[in-house]
Amino acid sequence: MSPDPGPRTGRYPLRFKRRPVPWERQPPTWRAARPAVIAAALERARARPAGSWYVVGARADVRPSRPLAATVAGEEVVVWRDARGRLVGGPGICPHLGAPLADSPVRCGALVCHWHGLALDGTAAAGWQPLPVHDDGVLVWVRLDAPGAEPPTEAPLVPPRPALATALCSVWRGEGRCDPEDVIANRLDPWHGAWFHPYSFTDLTVLEEPDGTGTGDRFVVDVSFRLGGRLVVPVRTEFTAPGPRTVVMRITEGEGAGSVVETHATPLGPDDAGRPRTAVVEAVLATSDRPGFALARRLSPLLRPAMSAAAGRLWRDDLAYAERRRHLRARGRFPG
Repeated sequence: MSPDPGPRTGRYPLRFKRRPVPWERQPPTWRAARPAVIAAALERARARPAGSWYVVGARADVRPSRPLAATVAGEEVVVWRDARGRLVGGPGICPHLGAPLADSPVRCGALVCHWHGLALDGTAAAGWQPLPVHDDGVLVWVRLDAPGAEPPTEAPLVPPRPALATALCSVWRGEGRCDPEDVIANRLDPWHGAWFHPYSFTDLTVLEEPDGTGTGDRFVVDVSFRLGGRLVVPVRTEFTAPGPRTVVMRITEGEGAGSVVETHATPLGPDDAGRPRTAVVEAVLATSDRPGFALARRLSPLLRPAMSAAAGRLWRDDLAYAERRRHLRARGRFPG
């Protein structure tokens, strides 16, 4: 059976698959998914600078009355908005007697420790020192110079995105017992998509893989997104790794061209058994020039939960693999 033609644009972005290929009869991809290619792409990503910046979470999770708290690279951090609406942040440990600031409320722009009432407005006070933070319109970041162990930059490297004013955005967060490299390696293996996630992808073909040069360091993939039954949306995508903890998937042709999916891997610190933990923060920024997309944006409060659930379903599977990859690496059993 000849494969479906590549992505197309036009009045009708959907395609009806008349004779879907059974899962077990699709072309195997294991020969093409060479471990050396994935490992080399991972090593190039790990060598790129990140300016010691880490994604904390979604911008929408910084609420007026509570801080957004997380453990990043073993450090407790909190971020909130001051009285002028600016993002501020710093250590999540009260300098007085060590109370967790994550449990403290925000009042009139000040984070008020619930243990003895120390009020922090985002400036240095009582031994508490603020940390550099950044709000990119979708995600919030913190800079930790000691764990980053690299030259710090004024702001994180945010990949090019569609205009936020015309994009439909969603953020999903999950955690796994693995290292950031296990998450990034997973995303730098596009060949597994139609085999491991047949509920979401079909007709996957890798057209280009990285050759290690400055202009040839991407994966180009034709794939169809499943919408239900035999309805699919064929697109062409590219995968790049602009930093050691980030992979970006961008639709370059087909419906939603210009849309991006950013996958950020943030180290959290070890669990009680000493195993590393990593947070996956995935931001979807969808765009389209179709007139109906404006309606979709107005319905974004209803659509975001579905978008987040779709990301969560994929990552439940992929985090299980990332954890297995870490387990095998720790025992010297990982192939390649």
